[in-house]
Amino acid sequence: MAPRFFNTLTRSVEEFVPLDPAGRQVGLYCCGPTVYDFAHIGNWRTFVFADLVRRTLEFAGFTVRHVMNITDVEDKIIRRVRETGTPLREFTARYEAAFFEDMQTLHCLRPHVTPRATEHIADILALIEKLMQQGFAYRAADGSVYFSIEKYRAAGRSYGRLVRLNLEQLRPGERVRSDEYAKEAVADFALWKARAPEDGEVFWPSPWGEGRPGWHIEGSAMSMKWLGPSFDLHLGGEDLIFPHHEDEIAQSEGATGQPFVKYWLHGAHLLVEGAKMSKSLGNFFTLRDLLAKGFTGREVRYALMQAHYRETCNFTLEGLSGARTALGRIDECLDKLREAASAAASGTVASAGADEDFSAPYLARFGAALEDDLNISAAWAAVFDWVREANRRLAAGAVSAAGARAALAAWTKMDSVLGLGGREEPPPPPEIVALLEARQAARRAKDFARADALRAELKAKGWLVEDTPRGPKLKRA
Repeated sequence: MAPRFFNTLTRSVEEFVPLDPAGRQVGLYCCGPTVYDFAHIGNWRTFVFADLVRRTLEFAGFTVRHVMNITDVEDKIIRRVRETGTPLREFTARYEAAFFEDMQTLHCLRPHVTPRATEHIADILALIEKLMQQGFAYRAADGSVYFSIEKYRAAGRSYGRLVRLNLEQLRPGERVRSDEYAKEAVADFALWKARAPEDGEVFWPSPWGEGRPGWHIEGSAMSMKWLGPSFDLHLGGEDLIFPHHEDEIAQSEGATGQPFVKYWLHGAHLLVEGAKMSKSLGNFFTLRDLLAKGFTGREVRYALMQAHYRETCNFTLEGLSGARTALGRIDECLDKLREAASAAASGTVASAGADEDFSAPYLARFGAALEDDLNISAAWAAVFDWVREANRRLAAGAVSAAGARAALAAWTKMDSVLGLGGREEPPPPPEIVALLEARQAARRAKDFARADALRAELKAKGWLVEDTPRGPKLKRA
């Protein structure tokens, strides 16, 4: 069965059918970071969502070309450059590098192409030239170039397909120069901004004078450069639906006369501790803030994938602790399956009636859930039902080595979508290892009272000891 997604353009769940005549190649574009600061946890919900879409498509057998832009010139960036006195590229390079480090920490697959806006000025100018030729753009007195919504609509084009706008409120000639403006506004938007004193040294030459691109035109130029005038999927947070994505559609289709994107997918907002993120509320976190609190990227990723992408997600520190517990359940099951998988080498034999591939129904449920508009709750239910069944069979000795290997292979397929990877716990500190070794020495000496006391001391320090046939193992309490 093909995946089905909610398409913001049609406001309905649709079967995904790529534009590729062979039905295998997929062009996917996700709005990337604006590199003026470290990405916060709300940003990361969108990027983890995009990663889940890509992984689900690849799980379903599609070949995905993933493009994600880097916005490295924009109002906020220029303001920071001016405040810090740092050259543009030097300033943005720091936060761009940090973004990709964080992306790796969260186990997000790196996009195949990550174009920077500043490296596509020629493409942006060419796109604006086309819009001028089509009569949809005009030069203002100060040298800035604007997109005319009135002329676009007068040509029979539709503006406002992603959101329901009151176009009667449109006042011809009203312009918005800033990159971001009120969601209710319907106004001509800047394609090229004439150089202003506050821009400093951030400017490029153009047929209309020195200046810089508007934010909306950057996305159109880069996505069409790398995916063509029409492509399959455009992703982003719901805050970008209007005006950013609506303006992208208008300027792209205005220039090419072709449909821009077939499917638009948008992720819902993230709340933190039940409220909108705010530094004044103390609930504003970057990924680095959470790592400093002792959480891992794997735990953060799990927490960000708990709610359906179209539902508001309430991200909490308690939820992160719950993620640690849930991942511990999965890891313990996998450890036992690995031991069972090696049982043949040690001569251990599973009891009669062992199922060689008990995982198949759970893997099928998992895949079906994700194909149903990324029903992540149902996918997690399949995962933990599989964990429960595996533990039950392992306890009963009803998992053969072949069955364990099949189960591990099933997990590898599920994790190719979930992207959790293996444990990320730092090694126990030397003093904890010393206590474990002392306990082992006491056990060998049959001083069980001493061994029990050392176990209790380890527990008091936050470590549990699990005695296995291969020796004791430490894990966090």
